[in-house]
Amino acid sequence: MNRRELLQCVAILVSGVSASRLGFALSDEQWTFLANAPDYIARKPDYLTPSQREIIAVMAEIIIPETDTPGAIAAGVPRYIELMAADWLNTEEREIFASGLAYMETAIPQQYGLPFVQLRPPQQLQILESMEAQASDSSWYKLGNVQRDFVSDAPFICQIKELTIWGFFTSEVGVTQVLQYDPMPMHFDGDTPLGPNDSSSPEFLI
Repeated sequence: MNRRELLQCVAILVSGVSASRLGFALSDEQWTFLANAPDYIARKPDYLTPSQREIIAVMAEIIIPETDTPGAIAAGVPRYIELMAADWLNTEEREIFASGLAYMETAIPQQYGLPFVQLRPPQQLQILESMEAQASDSSWYKLGNVQRDFVSDAPFICQIKELTIWGFFTSEVGVTQVLQYDPMPMHFDGDTPLGPNDSSSPEFLI
């Protein structure tokens, strides 16, 4: 089982949503893994400190904010990110993650005079945009680079963006209230017109 397949399994374990509702099929190896997995949903994350959890929550909500649909926090994305950092990232990725959090905890207050979570939203957004600009030469941003494994040397901001998107669009909130996925249309329609507020099914994100 490759890391992409493992990520799909973890999305099911964290969200409690079936694979069909998430828009992908499972291999025999994935079914075996899920059948033997412990109760992941009931597990209490203990990888981050309370202040780090606040930082992750604010960053995730900036990436997918609440509008007329729920945002990242309502979808449980911060908890998902913590579980992924604790159990799924490899050593190199976890070091990048920890270094990024340390930067947010120490360098940002020194530069702005306040912790990141206490800054005004425009300042918080500016910080994330600056981090993204500095990371723009990463292969993570390669055009069309969607059907691939997790980029191990991707900068911290890329990790947060990818985990936020994965966590949101594989959550029950993301699937049912944003993607509006219909798992059983009872027929195939390859030419379904979409309105201005409609979205495609989640398989295009996988």
